[in-house]
Parts: sequence; structure tokens; C-alpha cells
Amino acid sequence: MKHKGILLIVIWLLLLARPDMHAQLAPVSIADKQAISDVMTAQQNAWNKGNIEVFMEGYWKSDSLLFVGATGPIYGWQTTLTNYLERYPDRTSMGELNFEISEIRILEQDHARLLGKFHLKRTIGDVSGYFTLIFYRFPDGWKIISDQTSAGN
Repeated sequence: MKHKGILLIVIWLLLLARPDMHAQLAPVSIADKQAISDVMTAQQNAWNKGNIEVFMEGYWKSDSLLFVGATGPIYGWQTTLTNYLERYPDRTSMGELNFEISEIRILEQDHARLLGKFHLKRTIGDVSGYFTLIFYRFPDGWKIISDQTSAGN
């Protein structure tokens, strides 16, 4: 009987030590999900008012911010802002933005992954695609630290 107890403890410890057990994504709390969704809503509203600078407040203001788009990876908040301003110089090119959030998952304590779809309704032709965002919980709230966006009508 004593050996069975030890065997069960060993099996339990081995199961806890499995790397894939820790790699599973945890569901996001209601408060965190709302906070992350609020960042997305604020970005959508800022974009639809033509204010890219306010839209960028959802991103980590750092040279380490990563944005991966059609032209490849770029680093830095300022570089990302400059690219947005060059690519969308006016309201016609910006159109009306709509985000559709598919999933938000906690990766680890202060990191979350958001999977979603965007749609730009424009008079010069609509654009839509998918994005994966990595958020980090800073003392002042959740910010995007990595954005991978792919467009394809």
C-alpha cells in the first residue's frame, strides 16, 4: 500500500513536470478580457476619427515594439507610427475600421495573445485581413508589444 502511494506521487510529479502541461494557454479573466477589448475599442474609435496618434496609444511606446506586416518586420513605436502616417495619409485611405476579436488567451501571467480580423471599408476599395497581437500588462494597463497583421481582400 505504501508503494502505491509513492508511485502515485511520482506519477503526479512527472505529470506536473511535463513541459506541454505548462504550455497550455489559460483562459483570460473577465477583467483582463475587458481591459484588452477596451484597448481595441479605443484604437478602432481613434482610427475612425482619423487620429492615428491616439490609435498608437494602444501600442508599447518602445524601440522594441515589433510590427510584422506585408513588408516584413519593423521595430519601434515611432517607426510604426511613421509607417501608418505614410500608408494612411488621409481619411479616404483610412476608411472606417472594424475589428472582430476571435480569441483572447493568457500566455503567462502578464502576457496575452489576441487573434482577430480587421476590415477597412473605403471608397477606394475595402481591405481586410487577420492579426495576432501580443499584449503585455504594464502598471498603466495592457499594451500591444507585438503585432502581426496580414491583409488580403
